[in-house]
Amino acid sequence: MRHGQGPGDSSGEDGKRHAPEQDPVGGVTPGTPAAPDVPGAPGTPDAPGTAGVPGAPGVLGAPGVLGAPGPPSAGAVEGAGETAQAPEEAARIPQGSVQGPGRPTRGSAPAARPAGKRPGFAKPLTTASLVGWTGLSVVLPGAAHLRAGHRRTGYALLGVFAALLIAAAVVAFVVLPGNVGFLTRDSTLTSAVALAGAGALAWFLIVLSSYVSLRPRRLSGRGQIVSGVAIGLLCVGVMSPFALVANTVLTAKNTANAIFQSSSDNPTVVPVKHEDPWNGRDRVNFLLVGGDGAGNREGIRTDSMTVASVQVSTGNTVMFSLPRNLQHVRFPPDGTLGRQFPNGFMRELPSGGLLNEVWQYGEEHPEVVQGKDGQRGPRALMEAIGYTLNLRIDYYALINMFGFAHLVDAIGGLKIRVDRDVPWGGLYGTAGTIRAGYRTLSGEEALWYGRSRVGSDDFSRMSRQRCVIGAFAQQATPSVVLTNFVKIANVAKKMAKTDIPRELLDPLTELALKVKNARITSLQFVPPEFYSGSPDWRKIRAATVRALRQSERPARRAQAAGVTASPGVSGATASPTGGDGAGTPTATPSTTPSSGRPTPHRTAPQTPHETPTQNGATAKSLSEICGF
Repeated sequence: MRHGQGPGDSSGEDGKRHAPEQDPVGGVTPGTPAAPDVPGAPGTPDAPGTAGVPGAPGVLGAPGVLGAPGPPSAGAVEGAGETAQAPEEAARIPQGSVQGPGRPTRGSAPAARPAGKRPGFAKPLTTASLVGWTGLSVVLPGAAHLRAGHRRTGYALLGVFAALLIAAAVVAFVVLPGNVGFLTRDSTLTSAVALAGAGALAWFLIVLSSYVSLRPRRLSGRGQIVSGVAIGLLCVGVMSPFALVANTVLTAKNTANAIFQSSSDNPTVVPVKHEDPWNGRDRVNFLLVGGDGAGNREGIRTDSMTVASVQVSTGNTVMFSLPRNLQHVRFPPDGTLGRQFPNGFMRELPSGGLLNEVWQYGEEHPEVVQGKDGQRGPRALMEAIGYTLNLRIDYYALINMFGFAHLVDAIGGLKIRVDRDVPWGGLYGTAGTIRAGYRTLSGEEALWYGRSRVGSDDFSRMSRQRCVIGAFAQQATPSVVLTNFVKIANVAKKMAKTDIPRELLDPLTELALKVKNARITSLQFVPPEFYSGSPDWRKIRAATVRALRQSERPARRAQAAGVTASPGVSGATASPTGGDGAGTPTATPSTTPSSGRPTPHRTAPQTPHETPTQNGATAKSLSEICGF
């Protein structure tokens, strides 16, 4: 030890400082310079970091230390003050590593973060990444908040979003399959509009809060402008689907309320009971009417009349088509029309009294048919057709054929196969011709394809009308309807009319779903089995009873609708019992040549045609017949 050295300062004679030996119990940490003794108090360590104080023994007076003459020694300690290095440098030194003489190693504490300073991003956000994280929050709410470090808010948004997804899945897969009709309720549609508005506001706030949480003020001025414009457009884009849903639902609500009126507004309709909407009936009958309300005619002529008899329990349906020129139909004898025409509708006119004139007669003669304007015509036609088929007609629905043209245009036209040229317009088809082949018909062409009688008759026109209706039902898919829903709804409000009460729309929707997956058969009362000029009313009723019974049985043999002109009975096979009632078909006796005794004989009845069909080489489906 030289003059001026403390007890813990061990330097060699060459002026170089050597590391002190480690105390076996836990003395000096290797690599840490020993504190010098305070002058006059041997053994008392002096505080490190006294470098720069002139005259300090063993520090500034040592060779190679500041204030000492001569060049510093190569092996001298860099000074105790070097231990108080910058926090940034200390933080870069891995804990437990030796950086060299005088550097802190194992056991030294890292530099503490200044109080109140938040951790920064691992990588600063650019304008594109900020917009991207905000856009991700549209489909995954809370993602931007998590990226910004707001974990509590981010996880809360994710939890709410997950709960909404679970609720939507429950409604879609549990509630809807067994209760689709509740979607048509007025309260449900109103709630849907309110939810759409709330959803638009909620997603707008999510996008805005996500953008703010990412602190766009860190961007440059140009970046803030670009990101602000992008987020504004994103907010508009996010709210647009909700606005579209609200507008569509509101349009559906207004259309339903315009077409289906309340039962309180029509006293002829039986009030609807929620627990039993069909009033205990096993079968409900709807009259579907296609009206010809041309501008050059007064009133409406019903050129297409079909009765859909639906079994409530199964949805099995029989379609009864009646020709427009069915003459001298009869009415219930105890009604005003029955007393007015006891022998048939306008029996005194040999070539008059057609079925398509009944509607207009009822509207024009309030002294015969009771009711308000617009209700007398449907009531008269329902009485006539119901008495003809011996069925109770419960409700009717009228579609104006000229409005149907606008409906076809709304879905983009009808694709159909035209078997032969169909001239239309005028007396000789001078307005135009629909050429044979596969065509996409416009609304006007589809209308005239189903209405034209140039070079054909009413029965050929009925067949074309069936193809037009079938093509529309097949091509008006849910995607097409939703895409053009507003246009379709606006046309429907003008072209449709019905007495089906608004309260019945819920169970009617459920029944329609049953019909979609049930058996549908068709029976047409056309020649040669049924002559419209001199109808056999008993034969018509007997065929009706047989068609209804066969629709309730398991299908043994399916035939295509329209394979022949009409199904029905032939010869004297089936006849009802008693009067004009529709009794049970009975066998007609015939005499055999061998014995001369009458033996029961029954001609095999023809079954109503069914669509679609899968049997036989000669049977064809409606798609094959009409070329959909």
